[in-house]
Amino acid sequence: MSAASPNSLFGMGNPLLDISAVVDKDFLDKYTLKPNDQILAEDKHKALFDELVKKFTVEYHAGGATQNSIKIAQWMIQEPHNVGTYMGCIGKDKFGQILKEKAKEANIDAHYYEQDEEPTGTCAACITGDNRSLVANLAAANCYKKDKHLDLEENWKLVEKAEVYYIAGFFLTVSVESILKVAKHASENNKLFCLNLSAPFICQFFKDNLMQVMPYVDVLFGNETEAAAFAEALDFETKDIKEIAKKAQALTKDNGDRGRIVVLTQGKDETVMALSDKVDTFPVLKIDPKDIVDTIGAGDAFVGGFLSELVQNKPLEQCVKAANYAANVIIRHAGCTFPEKPDFS
Repeated sequence: MSAASPNSLFGMGNPLLDISAVVDKDFLDKYTLKPNDQILAEDKHKALFDELVKKFTVEYHAGGATQNSIKIAQWMIQEPHNVGTYMGCIGKDKFGQILKEKAKEANIDAHYYEQDEEPTGTCAACITGDNRSLVANLAAANCYKKDKHLDLEENWKLVEKAEVYYIAGFFLTVSVESILKVAKHASENNKLFCLNLSAPFICQFFKDNLMQVMPYVDVLFGNETEAAAFAEALDFETKDIKEIAKKAQALTKDNGDRGRIVVLTQGKDETVMALSDKVDTFPVLKIDPKDIVDTIGAGDAFVGGFLSELVQNKPLEQCVKAANYAANVIIRHAGCTFPEKPDFS
């Protein structure tokens, strides 16, 4: 049994039902998809999701960046169940029902805001050989409302119960007011608030929202391309990843009792962690390229591994070790899936 208690980890984000299937080239051509790509669905892709389900043998998983990380943290912890609470918006439909079942199977305590204006968000993984083309339709995920869900007493109680909070940067495009409410609660109560840069476009086009939240961020995650975009958006005038980590670490912080921790990954290269005035590096676990199935979900898994130790008050070195372990497991499996039990000590 772990040192973590139920609902001690809280995540909020864009819940997507991952729908994956092995498809043929005709299907890719019909929807003008590249074999290996990640795109947001346009009007021409709207029928793709239903056709995928009708025509091919599909697998369903609870997805979306934050939900993936909470799911991985729970998998690393194993017992007790429901260490992770998760909130986001879904539709009142068949896919929403499947998503609820899949979250339950993953032993996370999901409390979705359900509305009927938009359908449940989906992410199709269209697999051909070693390639996979991802098409995400955020739909309902874009409709989260603070006043309709987060502010409700029974939901806010779950926020108060948590000790560690994690939100992927993607949610900055949906409900910055929800993020700020959670982040300020964490800061005022000396709890840990974690944020992910998530994608270069967040730094480029949602910089104002990002910087509203930054003073409350205790742990900032990102990869090398996101770090470069962040450095450029903030005029850091450096491309050196250690310098970027240091400068991000030194940005203004609301709760002065806790120094910010910045954790930047670089694929197969070492992980960089900046805290107070020092920068540490950690090697990633070696893997034979032929054992890599795909790197989708590797970043989410890294964060999930980190959070699984953080929520148990383990040393930061242990958090990074768990993070690199989880990422190493995920890249050996298709999408963000994993074996029944972890083998991490």
